[in-house]
Amino acid sequence: MKTFSRTALVALAVCLAACGAADSPASAESPAAKPAATSTPAPAVKTTDASGPRIGDKIGETAADRAAARAKKAAERAAATKKKDAELAARGVKRIGWEDLMPEGEEERLAQMYQAQMAMLYSGAGIAEGSAADTMVQVGTFNTVKELNGKKIRIPGYTVPFEYGADAQIREFLLVPYFGACIHSPPPPPNQTVFIMADKPIKMNDLAQAVWIEGTIYTQTQESDLADAAYTIKLTSIEEYTY
Repeated sequence: MKTFSRTALVALAVCLAACGAADSPASAESPAAKPAATSTPAPAVKTTDASGPRIGDKIGETAADRAAARAKKAAERAAATKKKDAELAARGVKRIGWEDLMPEGEEERLAQMYQAQMAMLYSGAGIAEGSAADTMVQVGTFNTVKELNGKKIRIPGYTVPFEYGADAQIREFLLVPYFGACIHSPPPPPNQTVFIMADKPIKMNDLAQAVWIEGTIYTQTQESDLADAAYTIKLTSIEEYTY
């Protein structure tokens, strides 16, 4: 599933454009296009109060109460994060993000590669459906941050198993930064895809659930039908990601 039809992508873009035109208020059949019958000024638009109620707020709370409750939750999350980082440091584990897997200058190189891919897609040169050119391959490089090799790390992400079933017990899977990668959308770059190896089988209950992965990371490449990975992690633990 590392290739995707360019023709399908173009068709999707055309459909989205058509839907946008159909919903546009500037349509010739729209009543808004007709001149106003009177000169009555339009009522003032009421701006949304940023401190207004949100999902989870208690009924009857004042704006000050809500602000205080949110500040308390933010402080609790910050304290929990600090405590967890101290625990990780004591075990020699470093919390990292996906941006930490990209070497300096990689984001600029990746942007240029995507631009070149899109320019070829919309060049109008004519691409035969089903041909070798009618595919969208995994864009990116295998460039890695060498200093990470052999380090104990903790990173969040989504799991992509090579096999999945109601009672699937897996030892190997991919970790990606967003849900649906490699399945419903093109895979991330190789250096944004991690191959995970576990000593014991793991049961995957919910692919939509983000997880924390902890283990030793290596700058070791792995190739698969789903996606290629520039990093490999030998798994120590896996747990649900809490927001």
